[in-house]
Amino acid sequence: MDPRRGDPGVTDRVELLRSLGQQAEPWDVLVIGGGASGFGAAVEAAARGYRALLIERFDFAKGTSSRSTKLVHGGVRYLEQLNVTLVLDALRERGHMLRNAPHLVHDLSFVVPAYSYLTLPYYGFGLKVYEELSGRLSFGASKLLSRERTLAMLPGIASKGLRGGVLYHDGQFDDARYIVALLRTFQELGGTAINYVEATGLLQQNGKTVGVRARDSEGDAFFELQAKVVVNAAGVFSEDVLAMDGAARGSLLAMSQGTHFVLPHSFLPGGAALMVPKTADGRVLFAIPWHGTTLVGTTDEAVGHASSEPRSLRSERSFLFEHIDRYFGRRPKTEEILSVWSGLRPLVRKGHGKTSKLSRDHTILVSKTGVVTLTGGKWTTYRRMGQDTIDHAAEVAGLPKIASRTLDLKLHGWTDQLAGVAESDKVYGADLPMIQQLSSEDPSLEKLLHPRLPYRLREVVWAARYEMARTVEDILARRTRALFLDARAAIEAAPAVAEVLAKELDRSVAWREGDLLNFLTVAQGYVYLGE
Repeated sequence: MDPRRGDPGVTDRVELLRSLGQQAEPWDVLVIGGGASGFGAAVEAAARGYRALLIERFDFAKGTSSRSTKLVHGGVRYLEQLNVTLVLDALRERGHMLRNAPHLVHDLSFVVPAYSYLTLPYYGFGLKVYEELSGRLSFGASKLLSRERTLAMLPGIASKGLRGGVLYHDGQFDDARYIVALLRTFQELGGTAINYVEATGLLQQNGKTVGVRARDSEGDAFFELQAKVVVNAAGVFSEDVLAMDGAARGSLLAMSQGTHFVLPHSFLPGGAALMVPKTADGRVLFAIPWHGTTLVGTTDEAVGHASSEPRSLRSERSFLFEHIDRYFGRRPKTEEILSVWSGLRPLVRKGHGKTSKLSRDHTILVSKTGVVTLTGGKWTTYRRMGQDTIDHAAEVAGLPKIASRTLDLKLHGWTDQLAGVAESDKVYGADLPMIQQLSSEDPSLEKLLHPRLPYRLREVVWAARYEMARTVEDILARRTRALFLDARAAIEAAPAVAEVLAKELDRSVAWREGDLLNFLTVAQGYVYLGE
């Protein structure tokens, strides 16, 4: 099948923008924000048959939703905090994510190393409870491990004083690629989504919000988008939207930053992940195999303002170095840190204290003018967050009451025929044969972007044609994960990507050079140069 024929994933941006400017009828639901929260709400709305539009001022998943620890999990530490409701919801949603997107979500074995005999029964019991709470959606049984078995599953970890370990199961996924699947699913359900369109104000009549003023950042065109209800799902920028509605800044969110190091696979050469349930300052730390590397994180530092490109703090890097040294017996060399990146969490402010203690439950607010704001929450519960949000939005807008239809909704690319497929290809699911066909049509597209990266030029073409990629950064950071996996390799691959992308988008040489420079400026922030 030719995906260009009748496939809503292929979008002429000019035509799309023209249609937005000529809309005669208001949208049922207009969502601001193209991350997990925004697409959770948008897909929920479209699945119920509502006319839905999603706008994103940057690229889809540019913010928090591409910068997670890549886990689909209930949250072991939330269980220790006795937030059983959140854990139960997350474990159920974890199971549905695996069932609805097996090309993007998979089971992963985790091992908690025990350096004291007392910790074995403590964590063994806790993780058994965690397993039991998942019920029929369990990913696998937890069990105690001998010292020898622990070392076999976690080769490379520090062995001095090791008494044994506890095995449990959780989920892993590729967060940005999951957003792409939600985008394509939303389009297939009849929804309209567009990136690089910013909400600049709210349209209000008689004290009610009736739409959004928006600007296309590519062409600098302005629009008035009428809607029966506006959903604010802008993540750490939610207060910017609330300010358009007259709310005071700083009253809702407390932002927390999480930073990750990406290290060579040799740090954790086995197939299992390491989980440290409580570091010296009470945090949780993971070391996880991901796309042929070892991902280590995360931190939890309060920050005072939102940024589209947050940068790691010295205190975070020191924390990661200290614990890598402690659990792997050596400190990474500068060149072994393949990439360092940070993400911000929008935590709902409920008093004072450490951000690690603030709730990860989601919050839904309805303003006096009818703006529905979704904030807080966690990646794993995105679908439930969207369901709750659209329940509120439908009531505000007076839309027909329709039950949620997303619990068993298979996402774009769904397939269970991926045995033996490389992880970098598996994320495309059922689209993979069509991507491979691009190489058959043009053998030059078979070329790797870089010897240290698993991606080929055909992915650049596919991303531009079918996944709404508009920039080199879109492709190297989110359609592929090159920048997050190996920043230096991504920088070296960028000129070839810029050339192919400019050709696909029919851009000038000046545009190509400017976009390449923009990417290189951003990418330098992912390169660790030492303290």
